[in-house]
Amino acid sequence: MNKAFLFIAFYLLFPVFLLANQTSEDELTEEKRIKVINYKWKSDRSTLSQADHSTFEILQQNFQTGPEVTEACITCHTKRDEEIMATSHWNWERTEMLEGKGEVPVGKKNILNNFCIGVSASEATCTRCHIGYGWKDKNFDFTAGKNIDCLVCHDNSGTYVKGKGMAGYPDPSVNLSYVAQNVGKPSKENCGVCHFWGGGGNNVKHGDLEVSLLDCTPDVDVHMTTEGENMDCVACHETQNHQMAGKLYALSSENKNRATCEQCHTNEPHTNQLLNQHNIRVACQTCHIPSYAKVNGTKMWWDWSTAGRLDENGGEIHESDADGNHNYLSIKGTFVYDDHVKPDYFWFNGIANHQLITDKINTIPVQMNSLDGSYADKGARQKTDSPSKIWPVKVHRGKQIYDTEYMTLIQPKLWSPEKGDSAYWLDFNWDEAAKAGMDYLGLPYSGSYGFVETEMYWPLNHMVAPKEQSLSCKDCHTRNNGRLASLSDFYLPGRDKSNVLDGIGIALVLFASLGALVHGSIRIFTTRSKV
Repeated sequence: MNKAFLFIAFYLLFPVFLLANQTSEDELTEEKRIKVINYKWKSDRSTLSQADHSTFEILQQNFQTGPEVTEACITCHTKRDEEIMATSHWNWERTEMLEGKGEVPVGKKNILNNFCIGVSASEATCTRCHIGYGWKDKNFDFTAGKNIDCLVCHDNSGTYVKGKGMAGYPDPSVNLSYVAQNVGKPSKENCGVCHFWGGGGNNVKHGDLEVSLLDCTPDVDVHMTTEGENMDCVACHETQNHQMAGKLYALSSENKNRATCEQCHTNEPHTNQLLNQHNIRVACQTCHIPSYAKVNGTKMWWDWSTAGRLDENGGEIHESDADGNHNYLSIKGTFVYDDHVKPDYFWFNGIANHQLITDKINTIPVQMNSLDGSYADKGARQKTDSPSKIWPVKVHRGKQIYDTEYMTLIQPKLWSPEKGDSAYWLDFNWDEAAKAGMDYLGLPYSGSYGFVETEMYWPLNHMVAPKEQSLSCKDCHTRNNGRLASLSDFYLPGRDKSNVLDGIGIALVLFASLGALVHGSIRIFTTRSKV
């Protein structure tokens, strides 16, 4: 029976296999094979000259502080400060609609994660990645244009760095005059200063954003490779009035202002229409990012419950694996890294939800963010302007502190410049850190804490592989633990069985065999009769 069904399946699907693997007779060039709009190929670009800021008299002064540089910038770039102060890069939050919760301010300022948990009560160190100066506590003035850090995004000298624990101010070693005279268009290096190093180390959070992208081979990322287009981040994350296209899925909820593959590649980038039709329900990233963390490992597990272990002299413990990744840190706990990771796959329609610090815990593991979507999210029932698609996702798991009586997550105070201020990273007292952090937010703390398992989802968009390394049909259309084995809410040819279809197929084989037998018998009988 099974062999008969396999025969029918092969007979029916073999033409599809041929169609999916056909090549053009005239060997189309790369530019024609991949439909690209709104993008100028590197070979066709003319180098646009930028103003030589070293010749500007106003920048030829001995700047003592970052705000002094900003005030000089604004004398020419008028109103740019107002544009920046309207962005989420500046405010670290935006108001978005969360299902069942209404309009909520969402962003790095207030959303918890299962990495460093959150910034509240520790702003002076966390805002090293903010595009401003002086955000050391909740009294920061978001309306003061001079607090904007122009240099962190526009430094082209490669010498600008913010100081540790300095609330976003530049390190004292930085020559501000030299940097101010060497500014230009944001590069990968500028964006990577924060986006590569989020969570306390290179590639810790995202898994597909890390320093290797600054100078990588096509195998790592076909867009950013220095052997190809060498694209900067702003090539896709297009910017108007300092508003950048694209939002971090882990910190956004509504399906709008996304940066998409279709911006350049259209909805039909393949010469093969069967592949183009997959784009209706399968994200480009699903086939074209078969793995992530291709060079350096990324964190897959972070257990805060083990933090606080000290050596016999009361000193902090640092343990690393063979690749140099931290296995254990006294201030943060236990970690598990992995590289060349195969993504998890989920239906996703661009809408996300979040576990707010005031929300009751009702599922374990706690879903720090949840991706909305299903196979049924299509047609008249779809929630956004397009149906749910299958997406590749990094899932980060861990354990973090929560209030065992109120059943809510806790924002602990983690950092302080000195001991005795209830900061866990110095005093190693969870109870004091929890009380200090929740008091800072004006939220209740019962005095009873524990550690709960959590999950966080990071849809993948970078480390796009060359087309030769993208997924093939058999990676998904198989019963042998295929890529989409976890998505069971739809019928996938080659993976799923149907007793009805199997019965029809077997019946067709039997009828065909019977017909052949009858036809052959008649031919033999009639031939003998003529003799």
